[in-house]
Amino acid sequence: MLPVLLELQRLKRLDRTGWVLRGLPPGAESVAAHSFGVAFTAMLLADEVSARGVSVDAERVLRLALLHDLAETRTGDMPRTVADYYGRDVRKRAERAAFDDIMRGLGEGPEGARYSELHEDYEERASVEARLVKAADIIDLLAQALMFERAGARGLEEFWEGAAERDFGLEGASREVVGEAVAALIRARDETKGR
Repeated sequence: MLPVLLELQRLKRLDRTGWVLRGLPPGAESVAAHSFGVAFTAMLLADEVSARGVSVDAERVLRLALLHDLAETRTGDMPRTVADYYGRDVRKRAERAAFDDIMRGLGEGPEGARYSELHEDYEERASVEARLVKAADIIDLLAQALMFERAGARGLEEFWEGAAERDFGLEGASREVVGEAVAALIRARDETKGR
């Protein structure tokens, strides 16, 4: 596992490109910091969804969250606008190839295949757990944007566009919990902006 652990260290120093492109200083947020935020948010979402009677595999949620950006150790943090130029399929294939290359560092054991299946689940949003992690990804992004705006950052409006209407493919209590979290962030932002 040493090759994977050493590669993981890159995420601690890799800046989130979206913030850099909007003028925030280097080191504003690393991919690893974001991944921690996603994992923590996903845990909270899974626990709340479970408390409302929905069966959710919290261990799977945490594994998905921890793995969701691992390919960026090889691809870098590509902003979503990359898809406008290269296409979503090209980006997806590149991240898949990078993830698989990283997993080869684990050798021939079953772990690599297990992690590969989790990565595929996240990319396809095949399970409720993967959809919760995607929601956590956006919720963490919005929470970070709110904190930057509270500290005086400007020009982050695009991150908020369509946030209230975003559909993560969730139903019932899962949809409610995510909707409530996003709505709370929007209210907090409105209060910050004095709306």
